[in-house]
Amino acid sequence: MTTSKPGRSGRRPGVRGDLLDPRCPTRQLLDRIGTKWTSMTVKMLAEAAPGELRFAQLRRRIPGISQKMLSVTLQSLVRDGLVARRVEPTVPPAVHYRLTELGLSLEIPLAALRVWAETHMPEIDRSNQLADTSPPTRTCPGDDTSL
Repeated sequence: MTTSKPGRSGRRPGVRGDLLDPRCPTRQLLDRIGTKWTSMTVKMLAEAAPGELRFAQLRRRIPGISQKMLSVTLQSLVRDGLVARRVEPTVPPAVHYRLTELGLSLEIPLAALRVWAETHMPEIDRSNQLADTSPPTRTCPGDDTSL
């Protein structure tokens, strides 16, 4: 089990983590890349690849994202080496973002997940409608949904 914190030595390359352990670096990475904003940001940058997009361009292309959330998302992606950031020394500075090779490799599984979601959305919608119209049932010990 890999339980070291990101950035600390003590983790052996190639050792898999325990996703059930909140300290697992793999789980922490999945927490970061599994957000809707990360998925949308990677998609927009992948569409621009190998080119770059400026912050304002990204914000316009991602409906609903706040300036703060885009900033936090990009900082995380840059820190993880998935996105490269380039600053032009102008007034005000022009900041450009592009996917790295590692970031481009992330677009493949994220695109597959989007295709899965689009393919199965009718089934998910039916299940949700059924759950919303059916009386709650107790399915697991300790499940309080029937109260």
